[in-house]
Order: sequence, then C-alpha cells, then structure tokens
Amino acid sequence: MRVEYIDLGIIDYRDAWQKQGILMEKLQKERSENKDGLNYLLFAEHPHVYTLGRNGNQANMLMNTALPGEKNVEFIKVDRGGDITYHGPGQLVVYPIFCLNGFGTGIKEYVRRLEEIVIRTIAEYGLKGERLDKAAGVWLDTGTPAVRKICAIGVRCSRAVTMHGFALNVNTDLSYFSYINPCGFVDKGVTSVEKETGKTVSFDEIKLFVLQYFKDIFAIEITDRLQGY
Repeated sequence: MRVEYIDLGIIDYRDAWQKQGILMEKLQKERSENKDGLNYLLFAEHPHVYTLGRNGNQANMLMNTALPGEKNVEFIKVDRGGDITYHGPGQLVVYPIFCLNGFGTGIKEYVRRLEEIVIRTIAEYGLKGERLDKAAGVWLDTGTPAVRKICAIGVRCSRAVTMHGFALNVNTDLSYFSYINPCGFVDKGVTSVEKETGKTVSFDEIKLFVLQYFKDIFAIEITDRLQGY
C-alpha cells in the first residue's frame, strides 16, 4: 500500500482541516470509482488552538469567552470524535487520510494501531505508553493516581476514509491544558516527552520514529513529499 507523506510544517488549524477535507473527498471519489486511490499522511504543528469534538461538552472549556483571545488562542468546534483538546507549538499532530477498506480494518482496530505507533515511538525515549479502557489515546502510569495523557486521539471516518488523527505532546507548553478539562477528564493529568525525559526532543527525530512505525504497523510504502501541499 502506497501512502504519500506531506509535512505541512507550522500551519493554522483551519487550513490543515480544509486540506484534510479536500484529500478525504478525493480518496472517497477514487474508491467509489473502484480505483485504489492514494492515501495520505499529514504531519503538522499548529499555533495555539482549542478544538471541541462534535459530541464534546463546551463546559470543559474553563476560561470565559474573552480569555482565549487574550491568550492568543483560537477556539474551534470540529467534526472529529472526542471532547476538547489543545494544539500548539511543540506538539506533533498527525492526520492520516486512510481508506480503511484498503487496510482491511475497522475503526476500533485503526485507533488501536494509532495508539501502538505512539507507544512504540515514546518507547524510544524510555517511556512506557499504555492504553486506558474507554479512553482513546496513550497514557502513562495507568491504574495509579498519577495517570496522565501524553497523546490524544480523535478521528472522523466517512465512507471508510479517515481524517483527523492524533496529537503527541513532544515539547508542548502544558500550561495551556490548565484552561480546559482535557478530553473531558477532570481527574487525569497531561504530560509531554520533554517533561518526562527532562530534555528538549528533536522534532525531526521524533517524526522519523513515527514514520517508521506507520510503515511497520500499517505495512505501507511512504512516498515523501516533504514540503507543502
């Protein structure tokens, strides 16, 4: 299976969302015409933004409506699953535009594969990522009072084609999470690779790990576009 990798770099959330939609529709059309279609893997980093999933509770935004502007943070309602989360500098956001039929998998297994990619990636930094029942994403120290999330997952699947994906906290300013109940949780913390290891992580290096584990777990061949869209 061939997948085209596009590194969008630092990009406004709305622009990345629009690009995903265009590629999703393209792949859906190709599949409806019985063509193999080209799958895509987008990497991005966003300016400060809070996003609320379609079934999320806006009460999990703890700031008043004026404060996001004062903090230079956007607030956007989006069409993915999940509740509220934060995206910002130092966070690696990954958007696979995949046709699940082509991979012979359903949405639950697809999410598990995304989690596995992150679990293997952070293991490169000595961190033990874990799953938590009924809470998509990757966590540390599950089953303890210190449980904390290092990666959020929220996807949309339409006509077997996915968009949105996961957000891995690499060198993220975690203070922005204090203004929300991340993913709707009030009793669980958040963390980053930088916080756990005590050192700033190379973004280029961690991207390579993520790419390698996509290749391994989805058995894909990646065509590297490197820049732009």
